[in-house]
Amino acid sequence: MNKIETKNLNLYYGTFHALKGITMSVKANTVTALIGPSGCGKSTYLRLFNRMNDLIPGVKIEGDVLLDEKDIYNNKGMRIDELRKKVGMVFQKPNPFPKSIFENVAYGLRVNGMNHASFVEERVETSLKQAALWDEVKDKLKKSAFALSGGQQQRLCIARALAIEPSVLLMDEPASALDPISTAKIEDLIYELKNKYTIIIVTHNMQQAGRVSDKTAFFYLGDLIEYNDTNIIFTNPTDPNTQSYVTGRFG
Repeated sequence: MNKIETKNLNLYYGTFHALKGITMSVKANTVTALIGPSGCGKSTYLRLFNRMNDLIPGVKIEGDVLLDEKDIYNNKGMRIDELRKKVGMVFQKPNPFPKSIFENVAYGLRVNGMNHASFVEERVETSLKQAALWDEVKDKLKKSAFALSGGQQQRLCIARALAIEPSVLLMDEPASALDPISTAKIEDLIYELKNKYTIIIVTHNMQQAGRVSDKTAFFYLGDLIEYNDTNIIFTNPTDPNTQSYVTGRFG
């Protein structure tokens, strides 16, 4: 079964046609990398699945966007807050809240009315372990999240996204602001998390896409040029534009 899917998806910012007839499906418990030059529609496509594009004035969407085979735009019973419990988001730059490490992870639970102390403590610990951060912070949970390094802050943001137990995790260049060691930890984490989550990652790092993803989608000027197993995209693509991009000839 497809976890998420778009069918003939068109998106406009005013009169600008940002995504053009995108049909694409993603299986559960896989990692899909979205690659392509800046401004080609990768992040716009990513944000479809938790409806963050709704926040941008003048956006118009045509076509189908499905989560677990249910349309998330043309469904009158779809509550956006419920959708975002199922679809977590990690941004390009770490964005911890001005709270303690513990309260950063607990935030989503509390917002959603889950305040039972033992339950919150259990979810915080489990989420920090899933984000490979527990051993580094277990003795300083009451300290400010801002005391953590950049790489630790990004893993904290991942833990915060995982705390409410989504089934999909969207990651918009999650390692682009990090040093190589922190980047490697994030990549290892992505590999581990796909056992439980469906992950879509936007990346400009071709080596990273090759390391972490099962499938890769190449976007160019709002079109989905090619979508296939990652090893095929990087070793034997069918479209010459894909070949040029992955070999560094443009982009």
